[in-house]
Amino acid sequence: MSKNLLLEIGTEEMPAKIMPGLVEQLNQLANIEMKNARLSFDDVKVYATPRRLAVIIEKSSEIQSDENLRKRGPSIKAAFDKEGNPTRALQGFAKSQKVDIEKIEKEGEYTWANITNKGKKIQEVLPVIFKNLISNLNFSRSMNWGTEKERFIRPIRWLVAMCDEEIIPVEFAHVKSGNISRGHRFLASDHVEIKNAESYKETMKKSFVIVDQDERRQMIIEGLKKVSEKLNGILWENKGLLEEINYLVEYPTALYGKIDEKFLQLPVPAVVTPMRDHQRYYPLRSKNGKLMPYFLTVRNGGTQSLENVKVGNERVLRARLEDAQFFFDEDRKKSLENFRENLKRINYQEGMGTMLDKANRLSALTELFAKEWKLSDEEAKDLKRASYLSKSDLATHMVTEFTELQGEMGKEYALLDNEKETVANAIFEQYLPRFSGDVLPKSNIGRALSLADKLDNLTATFLRGLIPTGSQDPFALRRQTIGIVNILNDGKIHWDITSGIKKALDLLSDDEKQKNKVLLQILEFIRQRVKVIMSDLKIDYDIVDAVSDDMTDIYAVFRKANAVIEMNVKEEIELRQVVTRLSHITKDKNPVKIQESLFEANEEKELYKAYIEIADKLKAECEAHEYIKMFEPLKNLVKYINAFLDSVMVMVENEDVKNNRISLLIEVLNLYKMWGDFSKLV
Repeated sequence: MSKNLLLEIGTEEMPAKIMPGLVEQLNQLANIEMKNARLSFDDVKVYATPRRLAVIIEKSSEIQSDENLRKRGPSIKAAFDKEGNPTRALQGFAKSQKVDIEKIEKEGEYTWANITNKGKKIQEVLPVIFKNLISNLNFSRSMNWGTEKERFIRPIRWLVAMCDEEIIPVEFAHVKSGNISRGHRFLASDHVEIKNAESYKETMKKSFVIVDQDERRQMIIEGLKKVSEKLNGILWENKGLLEEINYLVEYPTALYGKIDEKFLQLPVPAVVTPMRDHQRYYPLRSKNGKLMPYFLTVRNGGTQSLENVKVGNERVLRARLEDAQFFFDEDRKKSLENFRENLKRINYQEGMGTMLDKANRLSALTELFAKEWKLSDEEAKDLKRASYLSKSDLATHMVTEFTELQGEMGKEYALLDNEKETVANAIFEQYLPRFSGDVLPKSNIGRALSLADKLDNLTATFLRGLIPTGSQDPFALRRQTIGIVNILNDGKIHWDITSGIKKALDLLSDDEKQKNKVLLQILEFIRQRVKVIMSDLKIDYDIVDAVSDDMTDIYAVFRKANAVIEMNVKEEIELRQVVTRLSHITKDKNPVKIQESLFEANEEKELYKAYIEIADKLKAECEAHEYIKMFEPLKNLVKYINAFLDSVMVMVENEDVKNNRISLLIEVLNLYKMWGDFSKLV
């Protein structure tokens, strides 16, 4: 018969933001532990609330499968004496493996023992499996409590470990397992008996605990939408907020509260940010998109005393919004531009000056971008103004109090100062994307300012030697670099990013040796991020390797990869073989000027003629990034290359002829390398 297994780890409230990762991690661990224990099963389900992690393993086998092992013993020479009798070495080996000496086999130069470990009943192995599931969970930060040596994210208060109705003995940090769980902290008993693993989910629901996070999430969504419809409004949805709330409650109930109409006169971000980011409330919009005088939230409990909960939340939010009103009124006593001088009081990074210095560097960087991107005179003028004002809002009272509003308040204050809308939008767009999946800048000046800000962050941090390693990335440089790549792709910007990096380095350092070293480090860092992005796009690793040698024009790298896929270059075996042969022949060779007078064989003359006919055209198409148009000429060139390689000896005694032929092959190979190194395709 199959068995249903349950392990519940009951704790003090765990941080909401780590919970999705814990669910995934526990699922993986459970699968690994069961497979390592040679136990078959149908499915693993992991449930999580703020106070518990639970894993249910459905229809596990009752007994482990047998384990057949073949272990090597001493060499045949050491295992038997001259008369062929077993030595003490062989006897000791046989005894340790619990095998009769007569059953020892000879194979090659060694003796071997075939061992069968009979499978144990599941009740015998579950204590170890369950203990491993608890102790092998990894946390960025863990703790021990009291005098306990064991560490966990929060103190463990109870354990439920069961195989169907049977309790499995497990102990961790002096907490022993049983079949007693705990219900909702306020709505149910601290003593909830679990009769069997199969009934766990429904038993907890009767105690006002929705253990299934997917079910809980759906309850939240439906509750919020129901309240929104009641108020004739539209919920301002936010996936991050939804996920956080989902792991803050065990029994969700949606409710709404009112906002004083006077606060709706504030800029929308000044209202929404304290509401959403600080209080975890949802804003509500009318059908025409305007902010409504209501907020929605979710309580951890039922409908009892809901009016009191509503009043309490209104009181807390009112205090927050009164602070926002005060800061806004103080800020509006002068213009955004007048806050710029105060940036000298805000440090940027250690040894990298103030935020005023950074704003000045952004102005210099974007001036270069405007020139190299060939922006119009009006765009260049707007970009200069946006760069000048880019960091001014960091000195305002509003952003000092609500740091999440950087860029947003800069945009709002710029509009109130009658700055151009394009300038105001760019001040906000400089911080995009702020997180994975966030929107990208849509204007050229927004893209330029965002790239300038990220390149300055990247170069400053690398110059300080703070290069991300492993999981350590305190300045979020990986995210910012992915942002750089995505901005260039989304904007279809063909640009030598090396130019921007060099300019950023020049603005920060005078040490030429250090700058050259950091330039290479940053380019390699960008290359790795490009590979990660391409991998996420399901582009084969060998295609990535083939097109990513030159990382100066990032958008071109993606176009090359897509062209390789579209033209199905991997299936062009003959073309790939030719490129590989050319790569081997010309490796570490230096070209000289080709002289037609040194050509002797018809095949090399024909190859040179075919090369001359297409070289200029291919170079022009490559400069225009029309890689697909390059394919047919490159494919047609293969027959001339094969004829040359099959008929012409390259490494002849005459040095001039040899070097002339090598140079021809190098030039021909370079036509292919303009697109990519097809020899890396597998």
